[in-house]
Amino acid sequence: MSSNFSTPTARREQFANPAATPADAAHQRRVLKLLLAQDGSTTRLCEIVAGGPIELHVLSQHATSDVPAIVRAQLPGEQFIERITFLAAHGEVLMDNLTYIALDGLEPQLDVELRAGTMPIGHLLARLWVRRERIADAPELMRRLWNAVGLPDPAATRAYRIATPESARMLIAETYRRGMMMDRG
Repeated sequence: MSSNFSTPTARREQFANPAATPADAAHQRRVLKLLLAQDGSTTRLCEIVAGGPIELHVLSQHATSDVPAIVRAQLPGEQFIERITFLAAHGEVLMDNLTYIALDGLEPQLDVELRAGTMPIGHLLARLWVRRERIADAPELMRRLWNAVGLPDPAATRAYRIATPESARMLIAETYRRGMMMDRG
Protein backbone atom coordinates (compact mmCIF):
# COMPACT_ATOMS: atom_id res chain seq x y z
CA MET A 1 0.00 0.00 0.00
CA SER A 2 1.37 3.37 -0.90
CA SER A 3 0.29 6.89 -0.05
CA ASN A 4 0.36 9.92 -2.28
CA PHE A 5 -0.35 13.62 -1.62
CA SER A 6 0.00 14.63 -5.29
CA THR A 7 -2.66 14.78 -7.97
CA PRO A 8 -2.25 11.43 -9.69
CA THR A 9 -3.65 10.21 -12.96
CA ALA A 10 -6.09 7.40 -12.42
CA ARG A 11 -9.22 6.64 -14.39
CA ARG A 12 -12.36 7.65 -12.45
CA GLU A 13 -15.67 6.41 -13.84
CA GLN A 14 -19.20 6.09 -12.53
CA PHE A 15 -19.79 2.61 -11.22
CA ALA A 16 -22.42 1.57 -13.77
CA ASN A 17 -21.12 1.19 -17.31
CA PRO A 18 -23.71 2.74 -19.66
CA ALA A 19 -22.41 0.55 -22.52
CA ALA A 20 -22.79 -2.70 -20.54
CA THR A 21 -24.79 -5.56 -21.98
CA PRO A 22 -27.97 -6.38 -20.04
CA ALA A 23 -26.22 -9.33 -18.38
CA ASP A 24 -23.19 -7.21 -17.42
CA ALA A 25 -25.44 -4.41 -16.14
CA ALA A 26 -27.31 -6.91 -13.96
CA HIS A 27 -23.98 -8.21 -12.63
CA GLN A 28 -22.81 -4.65 -11.89
CA ARG A 29 -26.04 -3.94 -9.95
CA ARG A 30 -25.54 -7.10 -7.85
CA VAL A 31 -21.90 -6.23 -7.09
CA LEU A 32 -22.84 -2.64 -6.19
CA LYS A 33 -25.62 -3.86 -3.90
CA LEU A 34 -23.08 -6.09 -2.12
CA LEU A 35 -20.55 -3.24 -1.81
CA LEU A 36 -23.11 -0.81 -0.41
CA ALA A 37 -24.39 -3.39 2.10
CA GLN A 38 -21.06 -4.63 3.45
CA ASP A 39 -20.00 -3.25 6.83
CA GLY A 40 -16.48 -4.55 7.14
CA SER A 41 -13.27 -2.90 6.04
CA THR A 42 -13.74 -1.31 2.64
CA THR A 43 -9.97 -0.97 2.42
CA ARG A 44 -9.55 -4.74 2.74
CA LEU A 45 -12.25 -5.26 0.11
CA CYS A 46 -10.37 -2.98 -2.30
CA GLU A 47 -7.17 -4.94 -1.68
CA ILE A 48 -8.96 -8.20 -2.56
CA VAL A 49 -10.49 -6.70 -5.71
CA ALA A 50 -7.11 -5.30 -6.77
CA GLY A 51 -5.36 -8.59 -6.07
CA GLY A 52 -2.74 -6.91 -3.91
CA PRO A 53 -1.63 -3.56 -2.58
CA ILE A 54 -3.67 -0.45 -3.26
CA GLU A 55 -2.67 3.20 -3.38
CA LEU A 56 -4.05 5.80 -0.99
CA HIS A 57 -4.22 9.25 -2.59
CA VAL A 58 -4.83 12.09 -0.14
CA LEU A 59 -6.37 14.99 -2.05
CA SER A 60 -6.93 17.15 1.01
CA GLN A 61 -6.55 16.79 4.76
CA HIS A 62 -6.73 19.44 7.47
CA ALA A 63 -8.05 20.10 10.97
CA THR A 64 -11.08 22.37 11.00
CA SER A 65 -14.05 23.56 13.00
CA ASP A 66 -15.86 24.65 9.81
CA VAL A 67 -17.88 21.53 9.03
CA PRO A 68 -21.33 20.76 7.61
CA ALA A 69 -24.17 20.70 10.16
CA ILE A 70 -24.53 16.92 9.85
CA VAL A 71 -20.99 16.49 11.22
CA ARG A 72 -21.81 18.45 14.39
CA ALA A 73 -25.06 16.50 14.76
CA GLN A 74 -23.30 13.12 14.46
CA LEU A 75 -19.89 13.63 16.11
CA PRO A 76 -18.69 15.08 19.42
CA GLY A 77 -16.41 18.07 19.88
CA GLU A 78 -15.51 21.23 18.04
CA GLN A 79 -12.41 20.22 16.02
CA PHE A 80 -12.36 17.66 13.24
CA ILE A 81 -10.02 16.34 10.60
CA GLU A 82 -11.54 16.63 7.14
CA ARG A 83 -9.91 14.11 4.81
CA ILE A 84 -10.67 13.63 1.11
CA THR A 85 -9.01 10.59 -0.43
CA PHE A 86 -9.34 7.96 -3.07
CA LEU A 87 -8.13 4.39 -3.29
CA ALA A 88 -6.71 3.21 -6.61
CA ALA A 89 -5.07 0.20 -8.18
CA HIS A 90 -3.82 -0.57 -11.68
CA GLY A 91 -4.50 3.03 -12.76
CA GLU A 92 -8.18 2.91 -11.80
CA VAL A 93 -10.03 4.61 -8.97
CA LEU A 94 -11.77 2.07 -6.76
CA MET A 95 -13.51 4.55 -4.48
CA ASP A 96 -13.59 8.18 -3.40
CA ASN A 97 -13.92 9.03 0.30
CA LEU A 98 -14.76 12.02 2.47
CA THR A 99 -14.10 11.49 6.16
CA TYR A 100 -14.66 13.71 9.17
CA ILE A 101 -12.84 12.56 12.30
CA ALA A 102 -13.74 13.91 15.74
CA LEU A 103 -10.55 14.97 17.49
CA ASP A 104 -12.23 15.22 20.91
CA GLY A 105 -11.05 12.24 22.99
CA LEU A 106 -9.08 10.61 20.18
CA GLU A 107 -6.30 8.26 21.33
CA PRO A 108 -2.98 10.16 20.92
CA GLN A 109 -1.27 7.52 18.73
CA LEU A 110 -4.32 7.27 16.45
CA ASP A 111 -4.40 11.08 16.23
CA VAL A 112 -0.76 11.12 15.06
CA GLU A 113 -1.35 8.37 12.48
CA LEU A 114 -4.52 9.99 11.14
CA ARG A 115 -2.87 13.38 10.79
CA ALA A 116 0.05 11.77 8.92
CA GLY A 117 -2.38 10.70 6.18
CA THR A 118 -0.29 7.71 5.14
CA MET A 119 -2.74 4.87 5.77
CA PRO A 120 -6.30 4.11 4.74
CA ILE A 121 -8.77 4.54 7.60
CA GLY A 122 -9.57 0.81 7.41
CA HIS A 123 -6.02 -0.13 8.40
CA LEU A 124 -6.11 2.25 11.37
CA LEU A 125 -9.50 0.99 12.54
CA ALA A 126 -8.39 -2.65 12.44
CA ARG A 127 -7.03 -2.34 15.98
CA LEU A 128 -10.23 -0.83 17.42
CA TRP A 129 -13.64 -2.26 18.15
CA VAL A 130 -15.96 -0.26 15.93
CA ARG A 131 -19.55 -0.27 14.78
CA ARG A 132 -20.72 1.24 11.49
CA GLU A 133 -24.07 3.01 11.57
CA ARG A 134 -25.67 3.82 8.23
CA ILE A 135 -26.83 7.39 7.64
CA ALA A 136 -29.76 7.43 5.24
CA ASP A 137 -29.71 11.10 4.21
CA ALA A 138 -26.42 12.98 3.92
CA PRO A 139 -26.59 15.18 0.81
CA GLU A 140 -24.19 17.76 2.32
CA LEU A 141 -21.47 15.12 2.57
CA MET A 142 -22.05 13.77 -0.91
CA ARG A 143 -21.97 17.25 -2.48
CA ARG A 144 -18.73 18.03 -0.64
CA LEU A 145 -17.13 14.79 -1.86
CA TRP A 146 -18.26 15.23 -5.46
CA ASN A 147 -17.21 18.89 -5.52
CA ALA A 148 -13.72 17.72 -4.58
CA VAL A 149 -13.39 14.72 -6.92
CA GLY A 150 -15.97 15.38 -9.64
CA LEU A 151 -18.27 12.81 -11.21
CA PRO A 152 -21.33 12.52 -8.91
CA ASP A 153 -22.77 9.02 -8.66
CA PRO A 154 -25.65 8.91 -6.13
CA ALA A 155 -26.49 5.25 -6.82
CA ALA A 156 -22.94 4.18 -5.83
CA THR A 157 -22.62 6.37 -2.73
CA ARG A 158 -23.30 5.76 0.94
CA ALA A 159 -22.67 7.52 4.23
CA TYR A 160 -22.13 6.09 7.68
CA ARG A 161 -20.86 6.90 11.13
CA ILE A 162 -18.16 4.89 12.86
CA ALA A 163 -18.57 4.54 16.60
CA THR A 164 -16.34 3.04 19.28
CA PRO A 165 -17.65 1.99 22.70
CA GLU A 166 -16.62 5.44 24.02
CA SER A 167 -18.27 7.63 21.36
CA ALA A 168 -18.85 8.30 17.69
CA ARG A 169 -15.49 8.89 15.98
CA MET A 170 -15.95 9.37 12.23
CA LEU A 171 -18.45 10.30 9.58
CA ILE A 172 -17.72 8.89 6.12
CA ALA A 173 -19.19 9.35 2.66
CA GLU A 174 -17.85 7.04 -0.02
CA THR A 175 -18.53 6.58 -3.70
CA TYR A 176 -17.63 3.31 -5.35
CA ARG A 177 -16.17 3.59 -8.84
CA ARG A 178 -16.08 1.21 -11.79
CA GLY A 179 -12.52 0.31 -10.85
CA MET A 180 -14.08 -2.01 -8.25
CA MET A 181 -15.06 -4.21 -11.21
CA MET A 182 -11.40 -4.19 -12.35
CA ASP A 183 -12.50 -3.69 -15.97
CA ARG A 184 -9.48 -2.96 -18.07
CA GLY A 185 -10.96 -3.47 -21.52
